[in-house]
This record gives sequence, C-alpha cells and structure tokens, in this order.
Amino acid sequence: MDHEPLPRPPVYIPPGGPPQAGPSREIYALMGRENIYQMVEHFYVELEKSELRRWFPEDMRAASRKNAAFLMGVLGGPSLYAELYGPPMMRQRHLPFPIDEHARQVWLSCFKGVLEGAEEKYDFPAEHLAGFIEFLETFSAWMVNTKSDGDSPG
Repeated sequence: MDHEPLPRPPVYIPPGGPPQAGPSREIYALMGRENIYQMVEHFYVELEKSELRRWFPEDMRAASRKNAAFLMGVLGGPSLYAELYGPPMMRQRHLPFPIDEHARQVWLSCFKGVLEGAEEKYDFPAEHLAGFIEFLETFSAWMVNTKSDGDSPG
C-alpha cells in the first residue's frame, strides 16, 4: 500500500526580501577573530538555555564556531564559512526548521542579551553596534519561513 506524504504548508516568504545591506565590514579588524568566537560562543550558551535548543546539534560549541565563521565574513574578515562549508545560502539551510516570528524574537533576544556590554566584553566597536543589531534584525526576519497565527498578512 502506497502512502502519500502529508502536505507541507507553503513556505512563508517574508515581505521585503533578503537583507540589502550588512553591518560595517570594519568590525572584524577592530574586534579580531578571538573576540568574535567568544561573542558567538556566549550567544550559543544563551541559545542552549532557550526553547530553541532542540533545533541545534548536541555540540553547541562546534555549532557556535560554524556561526562565527559565517559572521567573520559578514564583518569583513576571511570567508571561512564558504571555505569550510560552501556557499552560505542561509535561508535555504534554515528551511528544515519551522522558524516563525516568535522563534525569531527568542533568537534575537539571546543575541541582544550577549551584546549588552559588548564594547567591553568583546572589544565590539561602539560606533558599529547599532548597525550590527539592525543587521541581525533584518537577517533574522529573512530566516522566518513559517507564518504564525498572529502574523499580519504580508
């Protein structure tokens, strides 16, 4: 007896499309690799405590290193992510996870918490912090792939 796969709800595409601009590419040179690794590792410690934990691999430190490799390129450093894992294609890589607006807000909250005091903790250049947060907001909006019941029509 053949079984038909259950219909999958259509993938939600957020209005506005992918981010058109990234954060300052000077950030990497001002922070350095180790500070970025530390910042992202602290972010993953927060994610590990969140309701999103189930979506991440068991080895959160390794996952944080992969994310840091991506962010280094975004922040003006070497393209480690592409060298190690291929083209980023982040939206496509996140499609297996039902990311709705609530999940996005949890993710953002974890990152924003880590960024409190980032100038001192990670030598994050203060003049670029607001632009980085704006990038995180637009980037995370593009990762949303599941419409929540409370979402307004797009």
